[in-house]
Amino acid sequence: MNKAILATKVGMTQIFNEDGVLTPVTVLQAGPCVVTQVKTVENDGYSAVQVGFADKRAKLVNKPLKGQFDKAGVPYKRYLREFRFDNAETYSVKDEIKVDVFTAGEKVDATAISKGKGFQGAIKRHGQSRGPMAHGSKYHRHAGSNGACSSPSKVFKGKKMPGHMGTKRITVQNLEIVRVDAENNLLLVKGSVPGPKKALVTIKETVKTGK
Repeated sequence: MNKAILATKVGMTQIFNEDGVLTPVTVLQAGPCVVTQVKTVENDGYSAVQVGFADKRAKLVNKPLKGQFDKAGVPYKRYLREFRFDNAETYSVKDEIKVDVFTAGEKVDATAISKGKGFQGAIKRHGQSRGPMAHGSKYHRHAGSNGACSSPSKVFKGKKMPGHMGTKRITVQNLEIVRVDAENNLLLVKGSVPGPKKALVTIKETVKTGK
């Protein structure tokens, strides 16, 4: 991997290309990300670049992180992430990764925490079918039978039942970058990206290139 950036989700809109074709896009406020640490095989056992994104007030930073930021000489950041770049040794502390590392037409993978939907029933959570809606049915949105009675006398693990839905780490692969606005640090990605508005999104070059 040679390209990656952190972004926040602004929302969705639609644009027209030169041929007049309408395209739904997700707008991402991407970067700039500042390099806070460069990890090497000699010191850390692996090669990676640690980057910070989104400014944070000093009073909200704990002492260990404050010492790390002060040592690097960079502003306090809200998010810290590591990228295992193939060319990590070419980066230095205080270097900036901006949105212009990507170009229109490239394919990327977007990773974020999906929207939380609270406690949901089996119909919404797993797409199960409801029962008859007649008054005498008394079986409308119930999950149904959980298993046999005396044998095996238990519910097997993995049974699709009501429960907490959402707030999972989701990666959508092979999304196309429609437009790059370097002046305003915006990425316009075709289609939907996981997560609610203002969610942290990690954009990486796709792992399916050439397939």
